[in-house]
This record gives sequence, structure tokens and C-alpha cells, in this order.
Amino acid sequence: MAHITLSVPDRLYRKMKEHSEIKWSEIARKAIADYLAALKGKSNSREIIETLPPEVVKALKSVPEEVAKSAYKEMVAEEWKRAKSLTQTS
Repeated sequence: MAHITLSVPDRLYRKMKEHSEIKWSEIARKAIADYLAALKGKSNSREIIETLPPEVVKALKSVPEEVAKSAYKEMVAEEWKRAKSLTQTS
């Protein structure tokens, strides 16, 4: 079996240590497997575009490249915020 190193914030690590009965490596393995399974069900952008009505595709093609790039950067930043919030504990 392969090994990986996982970094967690100190605060989270202290909380994990309070529950030594839990096999944290098994929790991480399951989370990774679940995430990969969810990814498998996702389509790539070309497949998604092919399902859109022609008028929507036409409208998307009329969006200026700089506007599309800006929207993409904003979307990526928001997704990173969302992902980061999933790793934070209260």
C-alpha cells in the first residue's frame, strides 16, 4: 500500500488526538475514495456545452474573452474559498 503525508492545522490535530480510538487514516482513505467517485460522475465542459440549447451556446460564444477569463478566475477563487471552508473546524 502506498503512503502519503497529510498536513492538518494544529487546532484540528489537537481535536483529532482527543479521539485516539478513531482510525484517521481510514477516514482520509474513505474521503479520498468518495471524492474520486464524485469526480468520475462529472462531465467535462465540452459534454456539458453539447447539452445546452443552441441559443445558450450562441450567447456564450458572444461573451468577450477577457470577460470569460475574469469570470473563470472569480469562479476558481470562490471554489478555493469553499474548499478551504470544508477543512476548517469550528
